[in-house]
Amino acid sequence: MKDEQCEYCEGALGMQHVLVPFRYNGETIYVENVPTWVCAKCGEKYFDAPVYKRLEQIARQRKRIRRAITFPLAKFGSATFQSKVA
Repeated sequence: MKDEQCEYCEGALGMQHVLVPFRYNGETIYVENVPTWVCAKCGEKYFDAPVYKRLEQIARQRKRIRRAITFPLAKFGSATFQSKVA
């Protein structure tokens, strides 16, 4: 995949190790340090076949995952913000 381009914007792909949200059987897990081809232009992510297979294996074992993360969640229509005025 090294010399291939992004199928959406034709940007160059580079290998990175990233945090990946992976959706499997209607559920999402996050997997750290995944070797991923990332478009330098638009950020689209691509996985080599063995990496994708491994993500599926991890997702099938999701009940064994002991670590969890939390993040803020807002509703789009009801989010209000105060602007900072200098």
